Amino acid sequence: MAYASLDDLKGRLDWTLDADEERIATSALEDASNLAAHYGRDWPELSVPRMVRTLVLKACKRFMSNPDGYTQSRAGDETLGWNDAAGENAGTVYFTDEETRLLASLAGRSTGLYTAGVTAWQSAIRTVSAGLVPASHSKDVPLFADGQEPW
Repeated sequence: MAYASLDDLKGRLDWTLDADEERIATSALEDASNLAAHYGRDWPELSVPRMVRTLVLKACKRFMSNPDGYTQSRAGDETLGWNDAAGENAGTVYFTDEETRLLASLAGRSTGLYTAGVTAWQSAIRTVSAGLVPASHSKDVPLFADGQEPW
C-alpha cells in the first residue's frame, strides 16, 4: 500500500529510472507510506490527504536523490563524506521533524500542554464572587485586605 504512485515520483526526479532504481523507488514509496501511517494515521488509499501524498513524494525524492545520505562529494579526488546530521536516518527514507509534526496535525493529533479541571468525587462546584475564598466553616473569606485596591 503506497500513498503515491511510481509515476508521481518519476515526475519529480531529474532522470529516467532504470529497472533497479524503479524497484528501489517502489520500496521507498512503501516505506514512506508506512512511516506516514505511523506518524499520522492509517488513511484509506482512496482518501489520503493531498499533503500526505506530497510529503511521501518529498521523502522519496530526498532518498532517491541521495540514497547513501552523503553530505559532501568531490569529483576530483573521489572524496565522499557524510556526517551524523541526519542521525540514524542517513541513507534511509525519513521524514524531518517538521514533516512528522505536519503528519500528526493532518491526522488530528496535536501535541502540546493542556489543562483539565479537576474536582473531588461527588463535590459541587461553587461559584464565588471575585476576591472571596470559599470556607467550609463559615461564609466566604475575603482574599484581599482592601476591596478597592486588591493588589
